[in-house]
Amino acid sequence: MPLNLIINLMKKQDVDIVFLNDPKNVFYISSYRSDPHERVLAAVLFKDAAPILFVPALEENDARKTAEGFDVISYMDTQDPWTVLANNIKERYSSLSGWSIEKDFLTVERMETLRKHFPTATFNHNISTALQNMRLIKSEKEITFMKQAGYWADEALKIGAGTLREGISELEVVAEIEYQLKKRGVAEMSFTTMVLFGENAASPHGVPGDTKLKKNQFVLFDLGTMHEGYASDVTRTFFFGEEPSAQQKRIYELVLAAHDEAMAAVHPGIKAGDLDAVARTIITEAGYGRYFNHRLGHGLGQGVHEYPSIMEGNEMILTENMCFSIEPGIYIEGDIGVRVEDCGYVTADGFEPFTNTPTDIGAYLKLID
Repeated sequence: MPLNLIINLMKKQDVDIVFLNDPKNVFYISSYRSDPHERVLAAVLFKDAAPILFVPALEENDARKTAEGFDVISYMDTQDPWTVLANNIKERYSSLSGWSIEKDFLTVERMETLRKHFPTATFNHNISTALQNMRLIKSEKEITFMKQAGYWADEALKIGAGTLREGISELEVVAEIEYQLKKRGVAEMSFTTMVLFGENAASPHGVPGDTKLKKNQFVLFDLGTMHEGYASDVTRTFFFGEEPSAQQKRIYELVLAAHDEAMAAVHPGIKAGDLDAVARTIITEAGYGRYFNHRLGHGLGQGVHEYPSIMEGNEMILTENMCFSIEPGIYIEGDIGVRVEDCGYVTADGFEPFTNTPTDIGAYLKLID
Protein backbone atom coordinates (compact mmCIF):
# COMPACT_ATOMS: atom_id res chain seq x y z
CA MET A 1 0.00 0.00 0.00
CA PRO A 2 1.21 3.56 -0.72
CA LEU A 3 0.88 4.56 2.93
CA ASN A 4 3.12 1.72 4.11
CA LEU A 5 5.72 2.55 1.47
CA ILE A 6 5.90 6.14 2.65
CA ILE A 7 6.12 5.11 6.32
CA ASN A 8 9.06 2.84 5.47
CA LEU A 9 10.70 5.67 3.54
CA MET A 10 10.26 8.00 6.53
CA LYS A 11 12.09 5.55 8.76
CA LYS A 12 14.97 5.21 6.30
CA GLN A 13 15.33 8.98 5.88
CA ASP A 14 14.77 9.84 9.56
CA VAL A 15 11.73 11.95 8.71
CA ASP A 16 9.26 12.64 11.53
CA ILE A 17 6.31 13.89 9.52
CA VAL A 18 5.11 13.98 5.91
CA PHE A 19 2.79 16.83 4.97
CA LEU A 20 0.72 16.42 1.80
CA ASN A 21 -1.68 19.01 0.45
CA ASP A 22 -1.87 18.21 -3.27
CA PRO A 23 -5.43 16.82 -3.58
CA LYS A 24 -4.22 14.14 -6.00
CA ASN A 25 -1.62 12.87 -3.53
CA VAL A 26 -4.12 13.07 -0.68
CA PHE A 27 -6.47 10.89 -2.75
CA TYR A 28 -3.67 8.49 -3.65
CA ILE A 29 -2.75 7.99 0.01
CA SER A 30 -6.17 8.12 1.69
CA SER A 31 -8.71 7.25 -1.05
CA TYR A 32 -10.51 10.50 -0.25
CA ARG A 33 -11.05 12.65 -3.32
CA SER A 34 -11.82 16.35 -2.97
CA ASP A 35 -11.36 19.69 -4.64
CA PRO A 36 -10.98 21.97 -1.60
CA HIS A 37 -10.80 25.19 -3.64
CA GLU A 38 -9.21 27.80 -1.37
CA ARG A 39 -9.67 25.71 1.79
CA VAL A 40 -6.98 23.56 3.37
CA LEU A 41 -6.99 19.84 2.63
CA ALA A 42 -4.06 17.78 3.92
CA ALA A 43 -2.85 14.32 4.79
CA VAL A 44 -0.31 14.23 7.62
CA LEU A 45 1.70 11.05 8.11
CA PHE A 46 3.76 9.94 11.13
CA LYS A 47 6.20 7.06 11.60
CA ASP A 48 4.42 5.48 14.54
CA ALA A 49 0.98 7.09 14.91
CA ALA A 50 -2.26 7.06 12.95
CA PRO A 51 -2.19 9.48 10.02
CA ILE A 52 -4.40 12.57 9.95
CA LEU A 53 -6.77 13.52 7.16
CA PHE A 54 -7.47 17.22 7.61
CA VAL A 55 -10.62 18.48 5.87
CA PRO A 56 -13.10 21.35 5.97
CA ALA A 57 -16.06 20.62 8.25
CA LEU A 58 -18.46 20.40 5.33
CA GLU A 59 -16.49 17.39 4.05
CA GLU A 60 -16.04 15.57 7.35
CA ASN A 61 -18.80 12.97 6.93
CA ASP A 62 -17.70 12.04 3.42
CA ALA A 63 -14.08 11.79 4.53
CA ARG A 64 -14.93 9.46 7.42
CA LYS A 65 -16.73 7.11 5.03
CA THR A 66 -13.75 6.91 2.70
CA ALA A 67 -10.43 7.35 4.51
CA GLU A 68 -10.03 4.08 6.36
CA GLY A 69 -7.24 4.11 8.93
CA PHE A 70 -7.02 7.91 9.09
CA ASP A 71 -7.96 10.16 11.98
CA VAL A 72 -10.28 12.63 10.30
CA ILE A 73 -9.99 16.14 11.75
CA SER A 74 -12.08 19.02 10.51
CA TYR A 75 -12.36 22.76 10.98
CA MET A 76 -15.05 25.38 10.54
CA ASP A 77 -14.71 28.25 8.11
CA THR A 78 -14.67 30.60 11.11
CA GLN A 79 -11.54 28.90 12.50
CA ASP A 80 -7.92 29.33 11.49
CA PRO A 81 -7.26 25.92 9.89
CA TRP A 82 -3.51 26.08 10.46
CA THR A 83 -3.94 26.61 14.19
CA VAL A 84 -6.39 23.71 14.39
CA LEU A 85 -4.03 21.46 12.46
CA ALA A 86 -0.93 22.53 14.40
CA ASN A 87 -2.64 21.93 17.74
CA ASN A 88 -3.67 18.43 16.69
CA ILE A 89 -0.17 17.59 15.54
CA LYS A 90 1.35 18.92 18.76
CA GLU A 91 -1.08 16.83 20.82
CA ARG A 92 0.49 13.75 19.25
CA TYR A 93 4.12 14.88 19.40
CA SER A 94 5.73 17.59 21.46
CA SER A 95 8.63 17.79 19.01
CA LEU A 96 8.72 17.01 15.31
CA SER A 97 11.86 18.32 13.70
CA GLY A 98 12.23 16.64 10.31
CA TRP A 99 9.42 17.36 7.85
CA SER A 100 9.01 16.07 4.30
CA ILE A 101 6.90 18.24 2.01
CA GLU A 102 5.74 18.42 -1.61
CA LYS A 103 8.25 20.91 -2.93
CA ASP A 104 6.54 20.90 -6.32
CA PHE A 105 3.17 21.91 -4.83
CA LEU A 106 3.40 23.60 -1.42
CA THR A 107 3.05 27.37 -1.80
CA VAL A 108 5.42 29.86 -0.22
CA GLU A 109 2.58 31.27 1.85
CA ARG A 110 1.67 27.86 3.29
CA MET A 111 5.32 27.07 3.90
CA GLU A 112 5.72 30.27 5.88
CA THR A 113 2.61 29.43 7.90
CA LEU A 114 3.98 26.01 8.81
CA ARG A 115 7.27 27.61 9.87
CA LYS A 116 5.38 30.02 12.11
CA HIS A 117 3.63 27.15 13.92
CA PHE A 118 6.72 24.91 14.01
CA PRO A 119 9.68 27.31 14.33
CA THR A 120 12.25 24.64 15.25
CA ALA A 121 11.32 22.26 12.44
CA THR A 122 13.32 21.67 9.28
CA PHE A 123 11.62 21.21 5.92
CA ASN A 124 14.53 19.86 3.93
CA HIS A 125 13.06 16.60 2.64
CA ASN A 126 11.05 16.44 -0.59
CA ILE A 127 8.40 13.72 -0.82
CA SER A 128 7.33 14.75 -4.34
CA THR A 129 9.80 12.56 -6.22
CA ALA A 130 8.95 9.46 -4.20
CA LEU A 131 5.24 10.00 -4.80
CA GLN A 132 5.80 10.57 -8.51
CA ASN A 133 7.68 7.28 -8.72
CA MET A 134 5.00 5.44 -6.72
CA ARG A 135 2.21 6.81 -8.91
CA LEU A 136 4.19 5.99 -12.05
CA ILE A 137 3.34 2.28 -11.88
CA LYS A 138 -0.41 1.76 -11.88
CA SER A 139 -2.16 -1.02 -9.99
CA GLU A 140 -4.62 -3.40 -11.64
CA LYS A 141 -7.45 -1.46 -10.00
CA GLU A 142 -6.19 1.86 -11.32
CA ILE A 143 -5.87 0.44 -14.84
CA THR A 144 -9.44 -0.89 -14.62
CA PHE A 145 -10.67 2.61 -13.77
CA MET A 146 -8.70 4.09 -16.67
CA LYS A 147 -10.11 1.54 -19.10
CA GLN A 148 -13.61 2.63 -18.10
CA ALA A 149 -12.65 6.28 -18.50
CA GLY A 150 -11.34 5.36 -21.94
CA TYR A 151 -14.63 3.68 -22.83
CA TRP A 152 -16.48 6.91 -22.12
CA ALA A 153 -13.95 8.91 -24.12
CA ASP A 154 -14.72 6.66 -27.10
CA GLU A 155 -18.41 7.24 -26.50
CA ALA A 156 -17.78 11.00 -26.46
CA LEU A 157 -16.14 10.77 -29.89
CA LYS A 158 -19.16 8.90 -31.24
CA ILE A 159 -21.44 11.61 -29.88
CA GLY A 160 -19.25 14.31 -31.36
CA ALA A 161 -19.10 12.67 -34.75
CA GLY A 162 -22.88 12.36 -34.77
CA THR A 163 -23.35 16.09 -34.24
CA LEU A 164 -21.24 17.22 -37.20
CA ARG A 165 -23.09 19.08 -39.93
CA GLU A 166 -22.38 22.11 -42.05
CA GLY A 167 -22.88 25.32 -40.10
CA ILE A 168 -22.59 23.90 -36.59
CA SER A 169 -20.12 25.71 -34.35
CA GLU A 170 -17.23 24.26 -32.37
CA LEU A 171 -18.87 25.23 -29.09
CA GLU A 172 -22.17 23.62 -30.09
CA VAL A 173 -20.38 20.32 -30.63
CA VAL A 174 -18.66 20.62 -27.25
CA ALA A 175 -21.99 21.36 -25.56
CA GLU A 176 -23.68 18.34 -27.14
CA ILE A 177 -20.87 15.98 -26.14
CA GLU A 178 -20.92 17.05 -22.52
CA TYR A 179 -24.72 17.18 -22.31
CA GLN A 180 -25.13 13.67 -23.69
CA LEU A 181 -22.40 12.27 -21.43
CA LYS A 182 -24.01 13.78 -18.34
CA LYS A 183 -27.31 12.20 -19.34
CA ARG A 184 -25.48 8.86 -19.27
CA GLY A 185 -24.02 9.47 -15.83
CA VAL A 186 -20.57 10.83 -16.72
CA ALA A 187 -20.22 13.69 -14.27
CA GLU A 188 -16.82 15.10 -15.15
CA MET A 189 -14.52 15.64 -18.09
CA SER A 190 -10.82 15.20 -17.37
CA PHE A 191 -9.99 18.57 -18.99
CA THR A 192 -11.68 21.23 -21.10
CA THR A 193 -13.11 19.55 -24.18
CA MET A 194 -11.47 20.72 -27.39
CA VAL A 195 -13.25 20.70 -30.78
CA LEU A 196 -11.51 22.64 -33.56
CA PHE A 197 -12.44 23.02 -37.23
CA GLY A 198 -10.16 23.43 -40.23
CA GLU A 199 -7.20 25.74 -39.72
CA ASN A 200 -8.11 26.17 -36.03
CA ALA A 201 -6.82 22.64 -35.49
CA ALA A 202 -3.33 23.96 -36.26
CA SER A 203 -3.18 25.26 -32.67
CA PRO A 204 -2.28 22.28 -30.44
CA HIS A 205 -4.01 23.96 -27.47
CA GLY A 206 -6.69 25.84 -29.35
CA VAL A 207 -9.89 27.12 -27.76
CA PRO A 208 -13.28 26.20 -29.27
CA GLY A 209 -15.35 29.18 -30.40
CA ASP A 210 -18.07 30.16 -32.83
CA THR A 211 -16.29 28.97 -35.98
CA LYS A 212 -18.76 27.16 -38.24
CA LEU A 213 -18.03 23.82 -39.88
CA LYS A 214 -17.57 23.65 -43.64
CA LYS A 215 -17.32 20.67 -45.95
CA ASN A 216 -13.95 19.06 -46.62
CA GLN A 217 -12.40 20.20 -43.36
CA PHE A 218 -10.63 18.32 -40.63
CA VAL A 219 -12.30 18.34 -37.21
CA LEU A 220 -9.97 17.78 -34.27
CA PHE A 221 -11.43 16.35 -31.07
CA ASP A 222 -9.27 16.28 -27.92
CA LEU A 223 -11.19 15.15 -24.84
CA GLY A 224 -11.36 12.83 -21.86
CA THR A 225 -13.53 11.80 -18.94
CA MET A 226 -12.97 10.97 -15.28
CA HIS A 227 -13.93 7.64 -13.71
CA GLU A 228 -13.42 6.96 -10.00
CA GLY A 229 -10.78 9.68 -9.89
CA TYR A 230 -8.84 8.54 -12.98
CA ALA A 231 -8.57 10.27 -16.33
CA SER A 232 -8.77 9.40 -19.99
CA ASP A 233 -7.43 11.44 -22.89
CA VAL A 234 -7.90 10.84 -26.62
CA THR A 235 -7.51 12.82 -29.83
CA ARG A 236 -9.01 12.06 -33.20
CA THR A 237 -8.94 14.19 -36.32
CA PHE A 238 -11.97 13.37 -38.49
CA PHE A 239 -12.31 14.36 -42.12
CA PHE A 240 -15.73 15.90 -42.73
CA GLY A 241 -16.62 15.94 -46.40
CA GLU A 242 -16.46 13.96 -49.60
CA GLU A 243 -12.80 13.58 -50.53
CA PRO A 244 -9.68 14.90 -48.75
CA SER A 245 -7.15 16.82 -50.78
CA ALA A 246 -3.75 15.39 -51.58
CA GLN A 247 -2.20 17.54 -48.85
CA GLN A 248 -4.80 16.46 -46.30
CA LYS A 249 -4.20 12.80 -47.14
CA ARG A 250 -0.43 13.20 -47.02
CA ILE A 251 -0.34 14.88 -43.64
CA TYR A 252 -2.91 12.59 -42.09
CA GLU A 253 -1.12 9.47 -43.29
CA LEU A 254 2.18 10.73 -41.88
CA VAL A 255 0.70 11.42 -38.46
CA LEU A 256 -1.11 8.08 -38.42
CA ALA A 257 2.06 6.23 -39.42
CA ALA A 258 3.98 7.96 -36.62
CA HIS A 259 1.21 7.04 -34.16
CA ASP A 260 1.02 3.41 -35.28
CA GLU A 261 4.78 2.86 -35.39
CA ALA A 262 5.23 4.32 -31.93
CA MET A 263 2.40 2.18 -30.55
CA ALA A 264 4.02 -0.91 -32.06
CA ALA A 265 7.46 0.01 -30.67
CA VAL A 266 6.40 0.08 -27.02
CA HIS A 267 7.83 -2.70 -24.89
CA PRO A 268 9.26 -2.99 -21.39
CA GLY A 269 12.84 -1.73 -21.53
CA ILE A 270 12.54 0.92 -24.24
CA LYS A 271 13.65 4.41 -23.24
CA ALA A 272 11.09 7.20 -23.29
CA GLY A 273 13.33 9.30 -25.56
CA ASP A 274 13.79 6.43 -28.00
CA LEU A 275 10.04 5.98 -28.26
CA ASP A 276 9.64 9.69 -29.08
CA ALA A 277 12.27 9.26 -31.78
CA VAL A 278 10.29 6.47 -33.49
CA ALA A 279 7.41 8.84 -34.25
CA ARG A 280 9.48 11.99 -34.72
CA THR A 281 11.78 10.39 -37.29
CA ILE A 282 8.86 9.51 -39.55
CA ILE A 283 7.54 13.05 -39.55
CA THR A 284 10.96 14.70 -39.75
CA GLU A 285 12.18 12.59 -42.67
CA ALA A 286 9.03 13.56 -44.57
CA GLY A 287 9.99 17.24 -44.16
CA TYR A 288 7.47 18.19 -41.47
CA GLY A 289 9.65 17.96 -38.37
CA ARG A 290 9.31 21.61 -37.40
CA TYR A 291 5.53 21.25 -37.42
CA PHE A 292 5.62 18.51 -34.77
CA ASN A 293 6.30 20.97 -31.97
CA HIS A 294 5.60 19.02 -28.76
CA ARG A 295 6.68 15.82 -27.00
CA LEU A 296 5.24 12.51 -28.17
CA GLY A 297 3.35 11.87 -24.95
CA HIS A 298 2.69 12.40 -21.26
CA GLY A 299 1.79 10.22 -18.33
CA LEU A 300 -1.79 9.66 -17.29
CA GLY A 301 -3.51 8.70 -14.05
CA GLN A 302 -5.39 10.81 -11.55
CA GLY A 303 -4.20 13.75 -13.57
CA VAL A 304 -4.24 14.11 -17.31
CA HIS A 305 -0.55 15.10 -17.23
CA GLU A 306 1.66 12.95 -15.02
CA TYR A 307 4.96 11.10 -15.31
CA PRO A 308 6.52 9.78 -17.49
CA SER A 309 7.24 12.35 -20.17
CA ILE A 310 7.75 10.68 -23.55
CA MET A 311 10.18 13.12 -25.10
CA GLU A 312 13.62 13.51 -26.61
CA GLY A 313 16.39 13.20 -24.05
CA ASN A 314 14.39 11.31 -21.44
CA GLU A 315 16.45 8.24 -20.49
CA MET A 316 13.71 6.72 -18.32
CA ILE A 317 13.19 3.02 -18.98
CA LEU A 318 9.53 2.22 -19.59
CA THR A 319 8.21 -0.71 -17.58
CA GLU A 320 4.99 -2.65 -17.24
CA ASN A 321 1.92 -0.73 -16.04
CA MET A 322 3.30 2.70 -16.85
CA CYS A 323 0.49 4.70 -18.47
CA PHE A 324 1.00 7.43 -21.05
CA SER A 325 -0.18 8.96 -24.30
CA ILE A 326 1.14 8.56 -27.82
CA GLU A 327 0.08 11.66 -29.76
CA PRO A 328 2.13 12.78 -32.75
CA GLY A 329 0.86 15.77 -34.68
CA ILE A 330 1.54 18.16 -37.54
CA TYR A 331 0.39 21.77 -37.18
CA ILE A 332 0.83 24.27 -40.02
CA GLU A 333 -0.40 27.63 -38.80
CA GLY A 334 -3.25 29.11 -40.83
CA ASP A 335 -3.63 25.96 -42.87
CA ILE A 336 -4.02 22.51 -41.31
CA GLY A 337 -3.66 20.59 -38.07
CA VAL A 338 -3.76 16.84 -37.46
CA ARG A 339 -3.17 14.85 -34.27
CA VAL A 340 -3.95 11.23 -33.43
CA GLU A 341 -3.72 10.23 -29.77
CA ASP A 342 -4.32 7.16 -27.69
CA CYS A 343 -3.41 6.61 -24.06
CA GLY A 344 -2.64 3.16 -22.71
CA TYR A 345 -0.33 1.11 -20.55
CA VAL A 346 2.80 -0.97 -21.05
CA THR A 347 2.23 -4.72 -20.95
CA ALA A 348 4.67 -7.61 -21.06
CA ASP A 349 4.00 -7.80 -24.81
CA GLY A 350 3.68 -4.15 -25.79
CA PHE A 351 1.11 -1.39 -25.39
CA GLU A 352 -2.58 -1.73 -24.58
CA PRO A 353 -4.65 1.39 -25.38
CA PHE A 354 -7.51 2.59 -23.23
CA THR A 355 -9.31 4.00 -26.29
CA ASN A 356 -10.32 2.12 -29.43
CA THR A 357 -12.00 4.57 -31.80
CA PRO A 358 -10.86 3.88 -35.39
CA THR A 359 -7.89 5.96 -36.52
CA ASP A 360 -8.05 5.85 -40.34
CA ILE A 361 -8.96 8.97 -42.28
CA GLY A 362 -12.44 7.57 -42.93
CA ALA A 363 -13.19 6.93 -39.23
CA TYR A 364 -15.89 9.61 -39.15
CA LEU A 365 -18.05 7.70 -41.61
CA LYS A 366 -17.65 4.49 -39.61
CA LEU A 367 -18.86 6.19 -36.45
CA ILE A 368 -22.01 7.64 -38.00
CA ASP A 369 -23.06 4.48 -39.90
